Amino acid sequence: MVIAGLAFLFVIPISIFAQTEISADTVDESTIIVNDAPESDVYAFGKNVVVKTSAHGVLVFGGDVTIEGVVQGDVAAIGGSIIQKKDAFIGGDVIVFGGKYIPESAEPKRDETKETVMIAMFEDEIREFVKSPASVFAPSLSWKYLAQRLLSVLFWFVISLALTTIAPGAVSRSVARFQLIPGKVFGIGVVGFVLTTIVVIGVLSFLPNFIFAVFIPMVLVLLGLSFVYGRVALQVSVGKILQKRFLSEEHQSETFAILIGVLFWTILLTVPYLWIGALSVLISVSVGLVVTSRSVARS
Repeated sequence: MVIAGLAFLFVIPISIFAQTEISADTVDESTIIVNDAPESDVYAFGKNVVVKTSAHGVLVFGGDVTIEGVVQGDVAAIGGSIIQKKDAFIGGDVIVFGGKYIPESAEPKRDETKETVMIAMFEDEIREFVKSPASVFAPSLSWKYLAQRLLSVLFWFVISLALTTIAPGAVSRSVARFQLIPGKVFGIGVVGFVLTTIVVIGVLSFLPNFIFAVFIPMVLVLLGLSFVYGRVALQVSVGKILQKRFLSEEHQSETFAILIGVLFWTILLTVPYLWIGALSVLISVSVGLVVTSRSVARS
């Protein structure tokens, strides 16, 4: 769910921006067929693209790209694979995030000066989101989903316990900082996240695709690490507050506070529609805690 949420909050604005122009000769429900468009860039969301004769460039989100003819520029797929047929030619970079680059020839026809960037992860998650975006807001209740929630509780409990053991000072300072200035931490996090999204859209708009393909995973990794750090701090903070409020002092402990905090946030992130707001708070506070930690360290 966290992956889907990050996609919704961060990647989807980029994909909407990217599909402002669609150039194709034939479009059906699931596939765009490009016959002869040597001067056109093809952008698609949730569809497969097949270049029969020619195109200038191709960018697809949540679908596969099959090159049978000639593409003079870059070919990129997010949440899909790029398939280059035996006699096909790609003149630009090949960028794949969440899929594979599959050339049918042992020596595919490429410009030797161009790059191939491939990150094979999250393909199923991105495709599922593209097919049914409404499921992100209200996931269906099933035994599989409940099992995932239980595993999530175990995962975050272990991560929180490990992080508070390895770096107790950093977690304690973050908990204290959030309890003292929650509004400032949240506000700085929102501004930081919005600025990051604007920068990413700028990279997509004005820089070559191979820079975009390297920059986006890097930003997602940094956001992911910030999310882990911030969520642990919030779990400990909320757990201590609830423990202090409802339990007597002799029954209180650091480990039990962590468990209470993990259960609280896991349940909150399970509630349909409400979870997207909770995830937004987690991400914003996480970014805010990371940014404000530098100023605290200097002081």
